[in-house]
Amino acid sequence: MKVLVIGSGGREHALVWKIAQSKLVDKIFCAPGNGGISEIAECIEIKGNDTERLLSFARKEKIDLTVVGPEAPLVLGIVDEFSNYGLKIFGPKENAAKLEESKVFAKKLMAKYNVPTADFNIFDNPDEAKKHVRRIGVPCVVKADGLAAGKGVVVAKSIEEAEKAIVSIMQEKIFGDAGNKIIIEECLEGQEVSILILTDSKAVIPLVSSQDHKRLLDGDNGPNTGGMGAYSPAPVLTEPVFKEIMKNVINRTIAGLTQESITYSGVIYAGIMLTKNGPKVLEFNVRFGDPETQSILPRLQSDLLEAIIATAEGNLSKFAKSGGFKWGKRACVSVVCASKGYPANHEAGKEIFGLEEVKKMENIVVFHAGTKRLPQSRAGKTQFVTNGGRVLGVTGLGNSIKEAIANTYKAVSRINFEGMQYRRDIGSKAL
Repeated sequence: MKVLVIGSGGREHALVWKIAQSKLVDKIFCAPGNGGISEIAECIEIKGNDTERLLSFARKEKIDLTVVGPEAPLVLGIVDEFSNYGLKIFGPKENAAKLEESKVFAKKLMAKYNVPTADFNIFDNPDEAKKHVRRIGVPCVVKADGLAAGKGVVVAKSIEEAEKAIVSIMQEKIFGDAGNKIIIEECLEGQEVSILILTDSKAVIPLVSSQDHKRLLDGDNGPNTGGMGAYSPAPVLTEPVFKEIMKNVINRTIAGLTQESITYSGVIYAGIMLTKNGPKVLEFNVRFGDPETQSILPRLQSDLLEAIIATAEGNLSKFAKSGGFKWGKRACVSVVCASKGYPANHEAGKEIFGLEEVKKMENIVVFHAGTKRLPQSRAGKTQFVTNGGRVLGVTGLGNSIKEAIANTYKAVSRINFEGMQYRRDIGSKAL
């Protein structure tokens, strides 16, 4: 079958890499893809949010299945458009994608259907928001309502910091219309875990647990980013807590959506804080996590594509009865190597060295995010340059988290490009 993957990041490289291992696949296209993806799929120069051109391409090429990586095309209704033309596509429809598109929508849904989350208030007036912050005190969390590439959340530890966030989001419009409304919520304390599940609204199949590292610097310091690395499994997530999350978060959310006449098909990603009062939802995403996917898929021993097709066709319970996912026992760690200046204005066009050497290492796979492959090569070696904020996800497997960490950082030490920055403590919480 012909498969089209939409997106250009490390998550999409991981998806293409895993889908390419399926016996069901004849050809993979990726739009727009990146340097690393171009080695295993044909990259098409169409942006992920250009629904019209993607639809035209899929019809012309007779694509059997489209897999949507990022959230933006889902929010724009790409699943609805493809479905209208009888094209099979994996991901939630536009009305279901509101779970990520609008934090206000998600919070109201959780409040209505008793899904545990932080106490919150919604504001469309910056002055009222500032008054509220002075009334409740700090720490508190300020969130833009709409999509902000994972950067629309500020954990404010002072009144000044909270007010600055309100001004930048609502008045300076650093995220555009995504900041027309904001949420101010209590600051939850504990360890964060990522829960990803596949669902067709009738059946639910969880993936293995993982833990993301959002802050730029070691020790969870510095600004929020799209994610600086992840590891799987997350030992802090015990079996009883996992069952509680499935019952009180995942099942209630899907039931709530169904009550609202929303049929959800695809991935639900729940960012969960394990507080002293039990697990509570920080946010929902409507697609595979990035970089969580990079630390989860190398552990998967069964065919991902079979599960994706079953979800898209509404046959997930049949897939579950046939055995579902099969996971390896080894741990996995993925470390993001980012450009100088990330998560703000970042550099690009810097040559990346060491990839050929790392390719020969056992238990290592490098997922490209912001890279471009140059048409010319040097001494028979393919040349790559940086082309984004997050450049690479260097990923290693090991018989334990400790071994996976060691393997991954050994590989990271052999890669370099001008201005490269990365965290040196990914996975340490698990120890």
